[in-house]
Amino acid sequence: MAYSSRSTRRGVLLTGAVAVLGLLSACGDGHDVSAEPAKRVTGTAAPAAESPQGSTPSASAAATAPSGRTPSSGAAQAASPRATGTGATSGTGAKPAASTRCHTSELRASVGRNDPGAGQENFPVVLTNRSGRVCTLHGFPGAAFVNGSGGQLGADPKRSSGAPVTVTLRPGQSAWAGLTFSNPEISGAKAATPASLLITPPDERDHLKVAWAAGTVPVSGNSSSVFLTVLRPGTGP
Repeated sequence: MAYSSRSTRRGVLLTGAVAVLGLLSACGDGHDVSAEPAKRVTGTAAPAAESPQGSTPSASAAATAPSGRTPSSGAAQAASPRATGTGATSGTGAKPAASTRCHTSELRASVGRNDPGAGQENFPVVLTNRSGRVCTLHGFPGAAFVNGSGGQLGADPKRSSGAPVTVTLRPGQSAWAGLTFSNPEISGAKAATPASLLITPPDERDHLKVAWAAGTVPVSGNSSSVFLTVLRPGTGP
């Protein structure tokens, strides 16, 4: 009798366990979302971090924005490099290349020894790179004779024929242009004695002043023109 009672209880327990397992299996079929991984959606990649406005533009969209325009208020600043000062990047993301031109403040001017011939006076006007960088000169310098008060004597020099070339100057190197005019004692032109020669490097506005100690120059009348040649490497012919 005792054996029969234990068998009955064991059968009831097994039946209950089977029923519970069946219930759990039925629940899992309707609600278990982790059974299969979610499919990834192809297309534009999601932003690395959400902006305060809830959206971040792609880096390519920011890079192709027209130059000089500011992204809309919804754009995150991290999408493109931040522009500072006057070195703002262009619309393609490339920074404009720095100019290699020699500036007046980087140069020293001098006038070389006269090399006269056939009634002509010929002086090399020399520009020397006194900076610590490599720079370039291209074309003709400007020049003007002035008196002690700074007033100009005669007309601006004319340019001689010749193709401009680019002269690359390392620190300490020089370029020269020929300053030529007819001797006023021979040509009969009206003459004056300058105090200084003002020299302006190509494409610059500021000039350099060199004391003039080579006597009279023609300022008006016949054969009074002064000529300048293009700049070339060195300190003279």
